[in-house]
Amino acid sequence: MFTIITWAVLGLIAGAIARAIYPGHQGLGIIGTMVLGIIGAFVGGFLYNLITTGTLAFGASASLGIGSIIVAIIGAVVALFVYYAVTKRTA
Repeated sequence: MFTIITWAVLGLIAGAIARAIYPGHQGLGIIGTMVLGIIGAFVGGFLYNLITTGTLAFGASASLGIGSIIVAIIGAVVALFVYYAVTKRTA
């Protein structure tokens, strides 16, 4: 139960900061922002693991440390960039 709450809080924090960093208006509500942050945590964790270890491992552990939040924010910004690049929509 605590893990679900941790993912939700991490997602909300990371999604809100990523939306503030990414230019334009994304039109996401609270749930969309939370989902963006959770996706960002997965993407950021995957990229971090790829860069630091050189392997394509995928982990799903969440913590509310500064490092986790920064990685999730970077992942969320990357996810927004890829989404808008693939759909060719402007934010």
